Amino acid sequence: MVKRKQGMNETIELAPVDQIFSIFRDYGSRHYGENVSEMEHALQTAEFARQFGEPDSIILACLLHDYGHMLHDLGENIAHDGIDAKHEIIGATLLKDLFPEIILEPIRQHVAAKRYLCWKNPAYAEGLSESSRLSLQLQGGPMNNVEAQKFETNPHFIACIKVRHYDDMGKMPGMLTAELGSYRGLMEKYLL
Repeated sequence: MVKRKQGMNETIELAPVDQIFSIFRDYGSRHYGENVSEMEHALQTAEFARQFGEPDSIILACLLHDYGHMLHDLGENIAHDGIDAKHEIIGATLLKDLFPEIILEPIRQHVAAKRYLCWKNPAYAEGLSESSRLSLQLQGGPMNNVEAQKFETNPHFIACIKVRHYDDMGKMPGMLTAELGSYRGLMEKYLL
């Protein structure tokens, strides 16, 4: 259980899933340089994974992949300000006691997957959103050969690449998706 301030001297205890939902409710309306909010992006990314028949672990990693964006206080357009918040590390670190590596590693590595895909296929970079192209430069640009070969040995390599592809897709203003609450059972299934 996690304590959260309610009032002046009052706190309430939140279960892990309720804590995650609370972060989404409190900060999910933020934008990060895209035409959708954090909440919309997370739900769209998970929805695409679901539509393509991905396993539950990838769907959940998609839902939570940008959790770290909601947990920093650096503003909404940090890439335009030349800042890399390392949101992938923040998110994976704060979720590490809640979920197994099958969920955490694609969250931790979805930025690396973007860098890898830009190395593997330069045309991929041309298809990135403006915000993703800008953040790519702050995140180290395309991988070099050594980095790419090492990344390919990651035991969760395929999941990382899949989460990245759904991340790129989940930027459609007005797209209809399931509500956040519909993912409660899925989160509870993977809780440690």
